[in-house]
Amino acid sequence: MRRAGWVGLAGVVVVAVVAGAGVGLGQRSAGLSALFGPAAAAQAAGTPGRAASAVPLEFRAAEVVQPGRASLPQTIEFSGPLVAPHTAVLRAKAAGTLLELAAAEGTRVEAGQALGRIDVADLASRIAERHALLESARATLAQAERTQASNERLADQGFISASALDASRAQLDTARAGLQAAQATLDTTRVAQRDAMLVAPIAGIVARRHALPGEKLAVEQPVLTLVDLAQLELAGSVGTHEVSRLAPGMTVQLNVEGVDTPLAGRLARIAPAAEAGTRSIGVTVVLDNAQERMRAGQYALARVELADPQQRMVLPQAAVGSSSGQAQVWLIEQGRLLRRAVTLGRRDEAGGRVEVVDGLAPDAQVLAARFDNLREGAPARVAAGKLPPVASGADAPASTTLR
Repeated sequence: MRRAGWVGLAGVVVVAVVAGAGVGLGQRSAGLSALFGPAAAAQAAGTPGRAASAVPLEFRAAEVVQPGRASLPQTIEFSGPLVAPHTAVLRAKAAGTLLELAAAEGTRVEAGQALGRIDVADLASRIAERHALLESARATLAQAERTQASNERLADQGFISASALDASRAQLDTARAGLQAAQATLDTTRVAQRDAMLVAPIAGIVARRHALPGEKLAVEQPVLTLVDLAQLELAGSVGTHEVSRLAPGMTVQLNVEGVDTPLAGRLARIAPAAEAGTRSIGVTVVLDNAQERMRAGQYALARVELADPQQRMVLPQAAVGSSSGQAQVWLIEQGRLLRRAVTLGRRDEAGGRVEVVDGLAPDAQVLAARFDNLREGAPARVAAGKLPPVASGADAPASTTLR
């Protein structure tokens, strides 16, 4: 009897515990259902259900974007220092002592202006000597002409032979040649005297002095460097894969250090071959500098913008991710998140856009930014609001869709 009583009492206790657990579970399920809906309550209560489909991820309209159509002009950039193509070095044409040098660095000079003088004291005596030789040759020629005229009269009268007449004619020719040689020698000496004066070969600014008064100069020794700043050049290089898009005459935008506003230049020359050991080809840009605002040696960045003749499907760069080297985007399609691989084309770094060549429909709903912990197949929706398209103008930043 006692054993039977204990068994009955245990049964009553078990029934009470089960009933209490059922009541507690029912209360918890009712509370979750009131807060999050029946699907969430079912998942929390441990009952099988599709909670994710009932509570989708919700994205604001600004976080989702549809592909836009826009042209993507390309930009080719190269840089380098500005150089002055019209540069001349004034050299000494005669050996001697530099007596004076009137031009200092930074001095503006004109073409043909005398800038200095070299002491060539021995040239005066040499010129006098050459002049005397010239007068002697002239007198010899006059005597040979008189002799020839006399011999011609005697030959007409038969007093001298033909061979004697030929000999006098040869002497006359020799005298003429001697006179010409003396004249050339004198002219050469006078040129040397003229070279003793240092004359500016071009108009420009004295960039550097290589000698000082009192120094002994040798022939062809540099004395001054003159620079004409009316026109400057930028010598840069572009890759072999870009050079086919360039052509002489194209307008080039130059940003020169120290100059606030961009300047317009012109693509003047393209090298016919790549530089040895590189995959780059030299290009030269001409920049007018009539007001001499720029100086040789300033660093400049050149940009050539190539127009795009067609409209392309574009997305914000922030909407495109990468996995194992494959570009991909996240879509909201039929209420679920999908990861889609895409093929990219051109990029617009300034506008923050990228071309999608393949893998995306024009009406796709694309997440405009990268989110963490996204799960493919998870339910998702877009909050009420109009989806912003990708900016189609070059001046509209794509970042407006990434907030």
